[in-house]
Amino acid sequence: MPESLDAALTDVRHLLLDPNRLVRAVAAGRRRGAQPRWQRVELRPVSLKAGSQLQVISDDGVRPYTRNVAWGGAAEEVIDRLLAEPFGNWYVESTDGVLQLRVTKRGEAQVHRAAPVAGPGTTAPAAVGSTAAAHDRPASHLLDPGDPLFDVIGGNAAKRRQVDAFLRALAATLADDELPQPLRVVDLGCGNAYLTFAAYRYLSARGIDVRLTGVDVRSDQRARNAALAERLGWSDHVDFVAGTILESEVDGADVVLALHACDTATDEALARAVGWGARWVLAAPCCHHDIAAQLRAGTAPEPYQPLTRHGILRERFADVLTDAVRASLLRLHGYRVDVVEFVGSVHTPRNLLLRARHTGASATPELRSEYESLVGQWGVTPALARLLRPVPAE
Repeated sequence: MPESLDAALTDVRHLLLDPNRLVRAVAAGRRRGAQPRWQRVELRPVSLKAGSQLQVISDDGVRPYTRNVAWGGAAEEVIDRLLAEPFGNWYVESTDGVLQLRVTKRGEAQVHRAAPVAGPGTTAPAAVGSTAAAHDRPASHLLDPGDPLFDVIGGNAAKRRQVDAFLRALAATLADDELPQPLRVVDLGCGNAYLTFAAYRYLSARGIDVRLTGVDVRSDQRARNAALAERLGWSDHVDFVAGTILESEVDGADVVLALHACDTATDEALARAVGWGARWVLAAPCCHHDIAAQLRAGTAPEPYQPLTRHGILRERFADVLTDAVRASLLRLHGYRVDVVEFVGSVHTPRNLLLRARHTGASATPELRSEYESLVGQWGVTPALARLLRPVPAE
């Protein structure tokens, strides 16, 4: 039931000002018709040489700014200013439990209270004064590497960096949109579900009502991931399906994620997203064997034979051609598409991200001609084109 916003924010204030109870808090999103100064703000108690302080990490969408303030009057002033900002969501973890506040379109507070994040088999967040909490210049992460979530799901440092980078792209993609409630998210080819769990953790921390489904072909992965969701206490909101990307029993999605689905599995994920009419799609492709094989079997047009004469050049060009074709096909099906680097190549060579938002725009003759010329000149038949329905002529 909706509550008074002032009363709910007062509860938030009490938690934020109590260094013995506060574990972590995040303010994000925006209220209808208003825009806060910061895209996201995170608060947590830290132990420094100067003593216990409140750390405030403010992110304006370009870069984070970190400062530490003393408890008492200085912290009260900072917190009161933040509570006056028109954030749409507050997420507060305390030693007592979790409070999630979402501001409705009517300006009321939708509040959800839950048990503490650390449950059976997990490690509780570090208390103020502990070694884990002592740091002067922490790295900025959307999910802290010390988050108790990682004690449950595991994953090495490289995987966590990739997931964090993917979450940043997700945050940027959803930042300026009014989100449906609940927000239906599907992770296609989820594997060990690092991204699935991290996406739920991040989105729910913003106060968003999320229903997230992970799909993987292996039934043992489904059983493992479902058990982890149960252990985390998230099984009411996070579930898993065993099946292929194309045939899994999933009704639809607002957001489709696919992190490093191999070769044409990325095409299957994109085709499924288009079939559902998903509003947002984020796919980081992996290997690109399909078009590479077609290039190897064919003849490059003049004067581009040098691009495919040598195996390593042919493979790299196939990567570029495959993703260019994918972007063109998504545009033909009513999506606005960006192709960006989501993480540095030092972390993974597969660092390209297709980021798409459905606009419903009609396929123009210019877009059709661009696509047909591209595939015709190179004599390729993209897997995604085979999976999608032909775009009707105007």
